[in-house]
Amino acid sequence: MESYGSLETHLRKVRSGGRKILVPYVTAGYSPEWIDTLHHVAAAGADAIEVGIPFSDPIMDGPVIQAASTMALGRGVTPLSLLSELSSESFDVPLVVMTYCNLLFHAGIERFGGWLSEAKVSGTIFPDLPLEESEEWSNYAASKDIDNVMLVSPVTSEERARTIASRSRGFVYGIGLMGVTGVRSTLEESASQIATRLKAVTDRPVLVGIGISNKDQAHTVGSIADGVIVGSALVKLLINGGGPQGAFDFISSLREGLDEIDG
Repeated sequence: MESYGSLETHLRKVRSGGRKILVPYVTAGYSPEWIDTLHHVAAAGADAIEVGIPFSDPIMDGPVIQAASTMALGRGVTPLSLLSELSSESFDVPLVVMTYCNLLFHAGIERFGGWLSEAKVSGTIFPDLPLEESEEWSNYAASKDIDNVMLVSPVTSEERARTIASRSRGFVYGIGLMGVTGVRSTLEESASQIATRLKAVTDRPVLVGIGISNKDQAHTVGSIADGVIVGSALVKLLINGGGPQGAFDFISSLREGLDEIDG
């Protein structure tokens, strides 16, 4: 592991220091400069980075992230090639891989876990891995010092939300609104509601993603949650040619919005 320790240890430390947590999402392999983009968003104030491993049939990704995944797959990347690129890099913040169960089970749990460990990945997010089927991966991941993050949606029952939060590691991912990822001009009320609900049932860091697209929205949700995850707005900028410097400027703006929150 890097000097920051485990994902959850790191995020708890960030929170205890009075700082709101910012986790940008970047699609791995979207262009040859994707690694440089990760370094730029880390430098801009990210507290961890969610790295999306492209998959041809995603269930949670909206058109922007699907487009980035198509670009990556068109370059001939594979999960192993992308994780191999990461293995030769060093980052000051934890990396969290987000992808789908098909890739995990196709490679095999031990082989996939080995790839992640070699790449110094600190956490995983599988949107299509239900609570009832998560134990095998979560336990194996823990043996590799990898925290498996679980998701709670706005329609998840209170009892189930509590159970998911207790099983999640690293942080609890609150889904800001129903539907696929995407850029929204207005923030759904459900984003703040899910943060409030989860903060009431767990002391793990609660981060909210999906639907957060700008500084003001990050400020609004971050005022309740421990932090935010921002994906489609950043990826849209990248696939439109924004490049690493554009990513730095955008994440710096979000960092500023979160840092304006009192307490």
